[in-house]
Amino acid sequence: MHISEGILPLTTLAGGYAASAFGVAMGLRTIEDRQMVRTAMLSSAFFVTSFIHIPLGPTNIHLVLNGLVGLLAGWACFIAIGIALLLQALLFQFGGITTLGVNTLNMALPALACYLIFSPFLSIKKIPVFLTGFLCGSVSVFLSALFLSLSLVTAGESFIPAAKLVFATNIPLMFVDGLITALALQFIEKVKPEMLTS
Repeated sequence: MHISEGILPLTTLAGGYAASAFGVAMGLRTIEDRQMVRTAMLSSAFFVTSFIHIPLGPTNIHLVLNGLVGLLAGWACFIAIGIALLLQALLFQFGGITTLGVNTLNMALPALACYLIFSPFLSIKKIPVFLTGFLCGSVSVFLSALFLSLSLVTAGESFIPAAKLVFATNIPLMFVDGLITALALQFIEKVKPEMLTS
């Protein structure tokens, strides 16, 4: 879910950088020393999973796991996702430097939304962690695909078909990402449950 260079108008690029800079600033303000290693690990997971491609018709989709990053990192998800996207842009030309702000916002804002919505569920014993993870992973990909599509629409009417296609191809990914997030949270609950409450 990367937008390449040379597509979006300057106003969209500037707005993406401004919003992402605010998110990173909030992440830096709220992150504690004990969370830095976790944030780095989540950034690595986000970086690596984007290389797991799933063929779907004429295109490929890839795992995102931004819901998991958001749920476990909170505001620091902007740091984790921003660093991963920067490295992907520099090392593999995924996305780009001018679109880094928009790409970060499209991934990190849904991650933060999932943190705000679903983190309270982790303390409610009647709601299974698996269900929380599935909903979190699915909703994060849904929102990211929606934001990505809306970003493309700002480039003009000629990008509306592409925006619709991007959203449609990510519908199956919502369920796959939800399942992987659910399994990851279930595993964490067994081996290191304190991660889900701190």
